[in-house]
Order: sequence, then C-alpha cells, then structure tokens
Amino acid sequence: MCNLFGLVTPQAEIRALFGVALDRAGNPPALPGIFPDQRAPIVRLEGDERVIEMVRWGIPGPKQFGEHPVTNVRNVKSPHWRPWLEPEYRCLVPVSSFSEYADTKPGKTPTWFAPDENRPPFAFAGIWRPWTGVRGTRAEKPDREEAEHRLFSFLTCEANGIVGPVHPKAMPVLLTTPEEWRTWLEATTEVALELRRPLPDTAMTIVAAGARQDPA
Repeated sequence: MCNLFGLVTPQAEIRALFGVALDRAGNPPALPGIFPDQRAPIVRLEGDERVIEMVRWGIPGPKQFGEHPVTNVRNVKSPHWRPWLEPEYRCLVPVSSFSEYADTKPGKTPTWFAPDENRPPFAFAGIWRPWTGVRGTRAEKPDREEAEHRLFSFLTCEANGIVGPVHPKAMPVLLTTPEEWRTWLEATTEVALELRRPLPDTAMTIVAAGARQDPA
C-alpha cells in the first residue's frame, strides 16, 4: 500500500504538462516526501477547465470500519466509493516518484519507484471529495477545529514485476500519457476504470532506497 510519494517537479512544469488553466495551489516547494493527511496538489475538472489545488490525502472510509482515512482505494465496486468515481470527482495526483516499504530487518526499507532516474512526472488515478470534520497534522495547526476540507485518495491495482518483489499486494494506478489523463478526467466511469491495470515493467524502475524522502 503506497503511503508515501514525492513531487519535485516545478509548479510551472506541472501546469504546462497537465494543461492546467487555473492555479489555486500557489507556489508550493518541492515535496520529496508526502505522507498521509498532508496536503498535495491535485488536478481536477471545473467545468471544462483543469484546476490545480492543494488537497489533503485520505478520504474517510465506510462507517462500519470506523471512517478511518483511506489513502489507497482497492474495492471500486463498494457502494461507499462508487459515487466518487463519477467524472466530477476524479482527479490526477501529480507524482515524480512513489515508495513502498521492503520487508527488511531490523526495519522496513523505503523503496522508491519512478519511470526512470530523471523522475519525469506522471499521475496517480485519484478521486476527491468535500468533507466536514477535524483533519490536519498538529504541526500545521496544534489546536485543530472542525472545518470543511477537500480530500483525495487514489486507486490501486495488481502489482507489476517491478513493485511486486517489494510489495506484492498492490501498486497505485499510474497514468503516464496525456490521453490517459484525459480519459481519467472525462470518460464514463466504465471506460475510466479500464485504466486500472499495472504499468508495464519496462515503464518503471527502482530509483532509490533507504530514505523517507526521495533523494532526487
């Protein structure tokens, strides 16, 4: 389960690459280590235009399981997740690398994956939703209060031959081309979910290991 990723691509490059018309993310610094409940940029549709904004990672899960924040969505047939798979709630999560933890001794080792050593940006197939409640790290706001938040998670699929030896259960759904980005944002749910498949082994590699931030 991917609970750590990085984005070190400059904001201007992200806007140009993903065809962003409206930037609400400001000018965030490089984010070499993004953890659950932290904020990260997403790209979504607002009308016919693509908007980029900072959104918090982790959508509450089903009530019967305590509504704990879910970072990775596996069961897309669940009635809890189906409403958020409609086009208005799908998003792209820009990424330059992501990490899975190798089960090493004495502690697990973060292992970083990317298309190649240069970390060209790609995207997770994400979903987002508005939510009212108490969220945020105490480092951001020690006295947290209930507020309206925008939250995101992303879909997972079967692990490929590169990720599988490190984390055999699953990997994020990775989208690497403008055509895939357009399909995920605009297509019907049935067509969009056809993108839920492992990236070919030849399209990614291990780029680092051992650090909780991508050393790129």
